[in-house]
Amino acid sequence: MRSELLYNEFINIAKRLNRTLNITPILYCSLGLEVVTELEMSPQDIDILVPIRYIEDDWPMLKETMEGLEYKLVDLHEHKFANERFEVGFAFEEDLLPFAGVNDKGLDVLKDSDAFYRLLTVRDYLKVYRKSSIDGYRKTKNNGKDLKKIALLESLL
Repeated sequence: MRSELLYNEFINIAKRLNRTLNITPILYCSLGLEVVTELEMSPQDIDILVPIRYIEDDWPMLKETMEGLEYKLVDLHEHKFANERFEVGFAFEEDLLPFAGVNDKGLDVLKDSDAFYRLLTVRDYLKVYRKSSIDGYRKTKNNGKDLKKIALLESLL
């Protein structure tokens, strides 16, 4: 199953981020939603939130860490890396609060195979997808998917 491969790769990346940069990343978007709901979400890539300093000031350190995992930067604007099997995108966790009212500091820390990471709750994801569904870019690109996720999340609550 592709999701399991994506999740295992995320765990590999999280271990490296933990050890090398002392980051406890947030698993985000469809793969994170799949983990929190335990339902198939058909994720296509791995989305990770990290502290903003690694997107701005300490970007070379994050880039070097990903290159150490044999990823190449494929889109600087989107902070996206790829290798032969996976795509990984980075954004900053501090955007959660102003964007969707989700406090990244209050997220539970999970441990899997010696990797530490954080995960949004079902309620947090509902806030994110509700906000995303009215965002101009996502509304035209992913609105159908977002609306289905919102309905699912509402049913889970």
